[in-house]
Amino acid sequence: MTDLDQLESQSVYILREAFNRIDRLAVLWSIGKDSNVLLWLARKAFFGKVPFPVVQLDTGMELPEVYEFRDMVTRDWGLDLVIEQCPPESEMDPTLPPATRAAARKTEGLKNLLRREQYQGIMVGIRRDEQATRAKERVFSPRALDGAWDFKDQPAEFWDHYKTRFAEGTHVRIHPLLHWTELDIWRYSKREEIPIVPLYFAREGKRYRSLGEKNITFPVDSSAASIDEIISELEVTRTPERAGRSMDNETEDAFERLRSSGYM
Repeated sequence: MTDLDQLESQSVYILREAFNRIDRLAVLWSIGKDSNVLLWLARKAFFGKVPFPVVQLDTGMELPEVYEFRDMVTRDWGLDLVIEQCPPESEMDPTLPPATRAAARKTEGLKNLLRREQYQGIMVGIRRDEQATRAKERVFSPRALDGAWDFKDQPAEFWDHYKTRFAEGTHVRIHPLLHWTELDIWRYSKREEIPIVPLYFAREGKRYRSLGEKNITFPVDSSAASIDEIISELEVTRTPERAGRSMDNETEDAFERLRSSGYM
């Protein structure tokens, strides 16, 4: 098996384990490269069909190309898409910095979804290498019912053995891509010919490395206009993946505050 085969096999195992063990399951879809790979893996794990709701937390601030891509893939893959409208920024915690306050809309949107639908498990396409706070995560991460996360109270996970039975009233986040890297995502997307939002490819010397709302996410300098060029760029770049995320440049603890309160 290649490295990509091993990553794929492990993620498919996690997806099937979650589906077997956890009641009322859904998957979050940001429509970015990672969650697109997650949906692709779910289709592989369950013979061409994603067997649980696919949730987009919508602030109305995504770029037009993102909405066009969402509608195309939903149609072509036959997804059970749930669009959760997020509350306005005026209702967010005023002590948060401006960009973090804008990002918190998705946190509150997710909380509203959990209160209404009572999902026991939510699958999310995050990776440990993307942001330092996410390195503290587990594959099966227990939370409070509203999604609040105590990073100091997480189960040990050794040799791909995961705790999948939790006390009643526990909400669980499942992270099937936690062990992948940004390079893995692009190499796998190339191998599998997974559809890609065009914003990831350079235009006029800029491209998006990370997709988010247009008011708090910006393109970075790049000439990589194909997957091969993106892979070559990532092999040598020293620029962090989230360099275009304005929230990451506000305060040192902004991301962890959001994660602790239920952010993806």
